[in-house]
Amino acid sequence: MSVIAEAIKAISDMFPIIDPEEDYLTIVAAEEKIAATESQRKKEIEEAQANMKALVKLLEAARISSKRPASVPSEQAHVKVLNELDRTKLDLMKSISDMESHVASQEAELTKLKDEAHRLEEYDPAAEHTKELAGSALRLRMYEKLGFEPVFDKKGVLMKMLVHSAQSGDLHVVPMDGQKSDFEQSRHLWKLASS
Repeated sequence: MSVIAEAIKAISDMFPIIDPEEDYLTIVAAEEKIAATESQRKKEIEEAQANMKALVKLLEAARISSKRPASVPSEQAHVKVLNELDRTKLDLMKSISDMESHVASQEAELTKLKDEAHRLEEYDPAAEHTKELAGSALRLRMYEKLGFEPVFDKKGVLMKMLVHSAQSGDLHVVPMDGQKSDFEQSRHLWKLASS
């Protein structure tokens, strides 16, 4: 057969299968579905664009807020201020330490002065003088027993020494005029006392 006859035969064989009303309803349903999908996509796109605009505004606000305001110093200036504050802090700590040391030394001196004042309050000069006089009298008595008898002037200055010889019983008068050294004077006195 010829090609045209075959095509006609194929179309006629398909004619019972083809239902124009059903095809029309399928096409209408497909168009409705396409329109609904297009409407849904358009709505989603509008929502996405609105969301994107909000995000752009948020990004711009974040960009502006991330910039350092004019009233806030730069990073270098801030570091310089921090270093200066650290230096001031160290100076203050040193000053405080010096002041605490000074206070401690003043407190120690105050304690020492209080102890001295307490000692002076308890000190009895008359009793101390009496002890010294008693000690002086005792020393004079010992010197006399050893053979030495000092002679003082009216002002209490030693003028001469009377030396009693223990063996011969002689009495020697030795002037205490300071012409001999203390060592030589002592040696001379002991020599006379033991002669």
